[in-house]
Amino acid sequence: MSKKAKLIARFLSLPSDFHYTELVKILRYFGYTEMKTGKTSGSRMKFMNVKKDQIKFHKPHPTGIMKTYQLKVIKEKLEL
Repeated sequence: MSKKAKLIARFLSLPSDFHYTELVKILRYFGYTEMKTGKTSGSRMKFMNVKKDQIKFHKPHPTGIMKTYQLKVIKEKLEL
């Protein structure tokens, strides 16, 4: 099993310790790029693909661990 497949499988299991950096990798696999929303955007993150589909959420801090509800919403958006 490749690293990509392992990471996707981990994401689909909705673990309670899924990190923001792992999520960024997943979004890149699916063609999303991070959009800069301005210098006052704070922890608001926005990712967009070539079809102009957007995924928005707050970057978790200080630990970087994503909330389960965020993972569920992103999973639905990616249609996995």
